[in-house]
Order: sequence, then structure tokens, then C-alpha cells
Amino acid sequence: MIYFSIIEEIEDLLWLEEGLVKPLESHVFRLTNPSLHLVIHDDVGAVIARCSLWDRLDSEGAPMAEGILGHYAATTINDGALLLSHASELHRQKGHKRIIGPIDKSTWHRYRLVTKRGLEPMFFLEPDNPDDWPSHFSEAGFTPLSTYTSTINQNLKKVDPRSDARLKELERNGITMRTVNMVRFEEELAAIHELCLVAFKQNFLYSPIPLKEFLTLYLPIRIHIIPELVILMEHENRLIGFIFAIPNLLDPKDILSTKSVIIKTMAVHPDYGGKGIGGILMDYVQRSASKLGFDQAIAALMQEENLSRRISNHYGTTIREYTLYEMTLSG
Repeated sequence: MIYFSIIEEIEDLLWLEEGLVKPLESHVFRLTNPSLHLVIHDDVGAVIARCSLWDRLDSEGAPMAEGILGHYAATTINDGALLLSHASELHRQKGHKRIIGPIDKSTWHRYRLVTKRGLEPMFFLEPDNPDDWPSHFSEAGFTPLSTYTSTINQNLKKVDPRSDARLKELERNGITMRTVNMVRFEEELAAIHELCLVAFKQNFLYSPIPLKEFLTLYLPIRIHIIPELVILMEHENRLIGFIFAIPNLLDPKDILSTKSVIIKTMAVHPDYGGKGIGGILMDYVQRSASKLGFDQAIAALMQEENLSRRISNHYGTTIREYTLYEMTLSG
């Protein structure tokens, strides 16, 4: 026999047992703070399926008439259908007109499903899922909302010949470029957070994130950062652009194996758009990677319409595709 449980407090997670699905970790619950966490389990608490629910927030942090569904895991399409049906009904009862998922609270956290895996191995910090999970969503009535891709550049010797001249022009106008200062890393992250709140405000499904939560996400990967792969651009002592790349720690350790970097995030302040800053950052981080002995660069998890995707098209080819889903709810 199977049972539903609705969990609202971290302590209520502790009695659950790993079954066909691993229970949600308490630190993830604490960080993402779901409105509700739903669990399908057997009579001894072994988990069969789970997900969490949130209200979607707008760019100012106010609740919208849409619900978010994330922390999804299920072993079979039938268990998934039962879970998603129950979650949908709870969102409908709250007055939500649409559900979007899977998103673990917001796009600052894990979201999307791998829907076209390709031949390249998974890379560091890339979300993964069983290949049948997309069918769980489609069978439950969800349809694709947005598509994302990751691309790979296998020739880091290729550079944009326009970048040097463009950078010199920016420097004549007081804009400077440097690498991240690891001695002041937390201060650097605070400036990056402030820029992201402005630069990403018009992005699809954007919602703000407090600095404390942002630091919780990024401070743990400090030990993996190579300063030359985090490039900042400033004007009058204000951060106006950055690009963040990190070594692919999932690369094979064989000395003859290809070494790759992952380009995770790029942002440019809206006031400085149209100056070619994004292109310069992308070009220079790949030059830095090449000088450090890397062979490839993976531009990770880009929405089809965004700036980094358009720039990466000049260098790479698509290796993976991801999909985010939605479902309209009847009144």
C-alpha cells in the first residue's frame, strides 16, 4: 500500500527512508523553503516519489497567479502521474492558473529536464535526470514552455579578431577588465550578486534572490575556482560585466584526456549594452582557458533566446538540450 504525506517542516523529513527514491535532503529543504513538500511512500516511509510546491514570484518578489513545482523524483510514470495530479490540484486550490516545472523554487536553483542527451558525457554542475522523466510531465498534461541548450567549443585557439580593438576602445572610455580577487572573494560575490539582480531582471522567469542565499550557493565552489577564468569589467569602480567559468571536474583524469572548462554565467549591466562587452568576455575567458592548458569550453544551460546563447553560436555546437514545462489549470 502507498501513502501521501504533505511535509511543511524539516523535522518531518527525518522519518522518511530511502526507497526507490532518495528523500529530499534537509539542507536543500532549508535553502529552498518550499510551501509544501509532497511524498508518496510505503507503510514504512520508503519514498516512491516526491516534489515541492511554491508560489511563483515576479521580478519584485511579489507572488503571482502561477505555481512552481520542483524537487521532482519518481521511479515510474504511474507514480509520477499520481504525484503530479495531486500537486496540480493543490496549486489549483490556491487559485493558480498555471504550473511551471521542474524548478526548485527559482531559476537560481536547479531547474529543467534533460530531453536530448546527445553523445557528450555529463559535465560538472550539470543537472541530470532519468530519460523517462520528461514523459512523466507530458503524460500528466504538461507541455514544453522553454528550451535550453549547452554547446561545446572544441577549438579554443579560435579567437574573435574584433575583441582587442573593442577592449582598447572601452579602456579609452574608462572601462577596465581584471580577474576575480580571491582574497576578497565574498566581496566580489556581493558585487556580482548586485549586478545579476539588475542584468537578469528582464530574463525569462526571473525572480530576485537575497545575498545570503546567493552566497550559500556560490561560496562552496570557491575551492574549484581558477581566478583567470572569472573575468570582471568595471567602470568608475562599479562592476558592469562578468563571466564565470570553472574547470569541468568530471573530465577523465587520464593525462591524455581532453580538459574542458564550463562557462556558467555571463552578465552585462543594461546601461552598457550594445558595446560588445559580452563578446569580449566570452572571447577572453576562452583565451585564458587555452593558456591554462584547457582544450574545450562548454557554454552551459543557455535559453535559446538569451545573449550568451547568441554569442556562443560563434564558437560552439550544441551537445545537450533541456526543457522546462508548463500546464494550464482549469478554474
